[in-house]
Amino acid sequence: MQSEKMVVKVVRDVAYVLDINQRGWSPMRMMRMSDWICYAVGYVFLTSGILKLVVSDFKATFMGLSLPFPESLLFLVAITEIACSAFILARMYVRQAAAPLILIILGAIFFTKLPVLMDQGFLTFAFEARLDIVMLILLIMLWQHTSNQQT
Repeated sequence: MQSEKMVVKVVRDVAYVLDINQRGWSPMRMMRMSDWICYAVGYVFLTSGILKLVVSDFKATFMGLSLPFPESLLFLVAITEIACSAFILARMYVRQAAAPLILIILGAIFFTKLPVLMDQGFLTFAFEARLDIVMLILLIMLWQHTSNQQT
């Protein structure tokens, strides 16, 4: 039932955008900025979580980080990314879903990007971490500016 509501909302939002293109710009027809941020963040983390479950290269990457129980941790991170991104895409419990994703992205920056900074310098780090930093900023915006209740 919730997935049907989410699909209806996405279709309605896309229809608004198409209607704006046909009739001209109208502030009443524009989607809220937070909707676009939810779509972008949800898309990135949903695809990331699915790839972590499907692509075997991630298992080797997690093994190389010297973390305890790397296979279990990989599965936990992937399921968390999928579940939280689904909540964000549905714009339900956005603030609660953003918090674990903020922790995951901070962990990704700490374990995978900071070694690049130490070994290869700032410019390489800035290039390698660009998506992580943008997602961190968007997640913090969602966490700060979204009400505690579902929308």
